[in-house]
Amino acid sequence: MRVAPTVPMPGRLVRTGRLTLVPPGKENLPDLIRLKSDARVFELMLHGVRSEDRTRDELEDDIEFWRVRGYGTWCVYETATGEFLGIAGLMERPDGRGVAMRFALWPECRGKGYAREAAKAGLDFGHRVGLPRIIAVAWAENLASRTVLQDIGMVECDAFTYRGRRMIVYESLRPA
Repeated sequence: MRVAPTVPMPGRLVRTGRLTLVPPGKENLPDLIRLKSDARVFELMLHGVRSEDRTRDELEDDIEFWRVRGYGTWCVYETATGEFLGIAGLMERPDGRGVAMRFALWPECRGKGYAREAAKAGLDFGHRVGLPRIIAVAWAENLASRTVLQDIGMVECDAFTYRGRRMIVYESLRPA
């Protein structure tokens, strides 16, 4: 049985009832390459499926983002088994819309509530560290992701078209 890794900065480690969310490190590169190169997982993500080189560059960016911002994207593990399930967390959208929640887990995780659990943990963490507004963007036809976003309390606030697809923007405002 693998145990979910720990990080030197415990404030960045998040545990839920079933999951452990860990900021990524270089040791996560093989799992991230497998995840991000799989069309079943990354086809609908911004910029789509990644090459090995792009995944390596993104990992370096994610590590730096955590260092500078104090939040970012986590690697998601099932706590009981240590199994790598995917990623979830916060990123700055390149289109200037703001800090966005994102999640991408293996298809085998669907229907088990893992995406909802990880996304909610990331959303709560973001508001706890002071982010007043967090958005998320989902393809209009991606009902599974849209349901997760609604279930964690995000509300539809805008829409736009990207590469011929209607994208729905959700937001969460930090509670007063």
